[in-house]
Amino acid sequence: MISRPQKLKLSSVSWSAWQKKRFARGRIPICSWKNCWNSFTANGVLRTLAAFIACPTPCGWIMFLKSRQGSAVSLGAILLWVAGQLDIPLMPVIFPTQLILRADWMDGEMWLINPFNGDTLDEHTLEVWIKGNINPTAELFDEDLDESDNAEVIRKLLDTLKSALMEERQMEMALRASEVLLQFNPEDPYEIRDRGLIYAQLDCEHVALSDLSYFVEQCPEDPISEMIKAQINSIAHKQITLH
Repeated sequence: MISRPQKLKLSSVSWSAWQKKRFARGRIPICSWKNCWNSFTANGVLRTLAAFIACPTPCGWIMFLKSRQGSAVSLGAILLWVAGQLDIPLMPVIFPTQLILRADWMDGEMWLINPFNGDTLDEHTLEVWIKGNINPTAELFDEDLDESDNAEVIRKLLDTLKSALMEERQMEMALRASEVLLQFNPEDPYEIRDRGLIYAQLDCEHVALSDLSYFVEQCPEDPISEMIKAQINSIAHKQITLH
């Protein structure tokens, strides 16, 4: 079980002050960031994420800008690049629910941004996200706002892409995303599980059985294991019927 030792303590005064801060000592007001993100009009449609894996070059990112749509992680990656070019002190945070952006000020305060819509985030919103994503008794801790490295951001981007492609039933492209994710951790049982589910949709039953069985063996206590066992039985029965 992951240890969560330090509960985040932020006063209401501190959070209110974030709303009044300006990037780079007044060069870029908050309203400018809000207007910037309004121009993207991120509607949550993940279809254009497919452009990135199909063409993992600048043209893939251009698709995001042309469509004005994307996920929090894809839009956040673009804003991080823009901030880097302007020497604006932004850093990525892989929050339990999504990627958020963090700015630290010399007086020790932070400003957190939701890259999906440009809104600033307060303590109440983050706590609601935590409780909804983990469990109703979960609390917000310092480590939830730790800076993430580039590899973590790329993994989040690829995981979002994979999920979107699976939802849209573009399984061959989803498999490509899954294979790239497994290069980060070839023995990750959850990623192997997802690959098995993709193989099952591609009618590659033998490989699917191997991947899904690995997940059940490695994570027997996971609540979803029973569902995966049912999937394994269904695939095994299908193989017997066909042969």
